[in-house]
Amino acid sequence: MRLRIAHTTRYDFARPVAHGLQRLRLKPKTTQGQRVLDWDMQLTGATPQVDYEDHNHNSTALVSVDPGVTFVEVHCEGTVVTADNAGVIGQHAGHMPLWAFLAQTGLTRPGPKIRAIMAGIDQPRDAGVALLHRLSALIREEVDYVPGETSVRTSGEEAATIGAGVCQDHAHIFIGAARALGIPARYVSGYLMMNDRIEQEAGHAWAEAHVDHIGWVGFDVSNGISPDERYVRVATGRDYAEAAPITGMSYGAGESLLEVRLAVEQQHAEQ
Repeated sequence: MRLRIAHTTRYDFARPVAHGLQRLRLKPKTTQGQRVLDWDMQLTGATPQVDYEDHNHNSTALVSVDPGVTFVEVHCEGTVVTADNAGVIGQHAGHMPLWAFLAQTGLTRPGPKIRAIMAGIDQPRDAGVALLHRLSALIREEVDYVPGETSVRTSGEEAATIGAGVCQDHAHIFIGAARALGIPARYVSGYLMMNDRIEQEAGHAWAEAHVDHIGWVGFDVSNGISPDERYVRVATGRDYAEAAPITGMSYGAGESLLEVRLAVEQQHAEQ
């Protein structure tokens, strides 16, 4: 499938910025199941400093916020060709050792509620993909998809206790539970082409687990499936903090208002 993506993020600041830096993980990479045909990033109110590949193999750009600006806008646009591999990415590669994805973080660490969800697993521990699909289903049953109940700082355990969250929360719960079962797992940020709309309010997130003899396999808990050709992977990490599209800091700006505009649509070759 040929997908066209247009993604704009704008920060409006209460006061002119004295100094600021932003780390951008917005450029997809050609990997198993996807090929990037073109990708362009335009900045307003910020200046590129360096492009590099981070420790999770993500394409990363470091930009400085221009002194005195009252807003920064990042606009990305590009075309990615995808294939349906039933969520299979394949064997581990990159700078991070596989065992690093067994370590819990503050966002993934299980507590009583996540362990209660895990207690419902009725698959043998060596069931591989079947066990992980069962875990995904149990999380979806216990934690409703409800926007606005959590934030980017909410841990998986907190969302599980509330019983509500969004794709980020579902991914953190899954990752924490998988690691507790001795299965390496990681967070994925990216895009999903919706069947009923083009315009979206935010990107998407899901999880990947490393299964013996298969490699990394994706699980989108929020939608109850493994990623197919409608998905575009952008960044991965041990949790949201390592795969967030934009992170940074600013001085003198005061409060900021965030606006995101995103469009993901299928593009036919003749276009």
